[in-house]
Amino acid sequence: MINIVLVEPEIPQNTGNIVRTSAATGSVLHLVRPLGFDTSDKMLKRAGLDYWKDCDIRYWDSFSQLRQSAPDGEFYFFTTKGKRCYTQPEYGDNVFLVFGRESRGLPESLLHENYANALRIPMLSDTRSLNLSNSVAIAVYEVLRQKNFDGMNRAGRLREYDD
Repeated sequence: MINIVLVEPEIPQNTGNIVRTSAATGSVLHLVRPLGFDTSDKMLKRAGLDYWKDCDIRYWDSFSQLRQSAPDGEFYFFTTKGKRCYTQPEYGDNVFLVFGRESRGLPESLLHENYANALRIPMLSDTRSLNLSNSVAIAVYEVLRQKNFDGMNRAGRLREYDD
């Protein structure tokens, strides 16, 4: 199972886009409070379109509460400060991909405690960071790729055109 964890997300549109990614990949979305928006926010619902009903969303009052609920979970922390590339680990069957808030990333204390599992997505040095929803999609699809997209519809649909 792929678990997407957003620690104190701030921008409703990003979370809405991540709801769509979560629904499309069968991932569980964990939202760690405090949230920078109301989950009934119109922009949040619009960005997630009609995927809310198809997404398993779980709310937590703290990251430690989530961590205690998944003692066998394999946690990876995405940050621009990570030394290892997100493609290096061999992701297991109960993976938690942890992302921080848009303005500051993950709390320093959380990174310090888990630096061995801190991962980065390569980018040019002049770039501060990627969009949160893009980063989540990149990480989720790497886990799926490593598992040969098991359970996913790999056959595309082509529309036939007349010559």
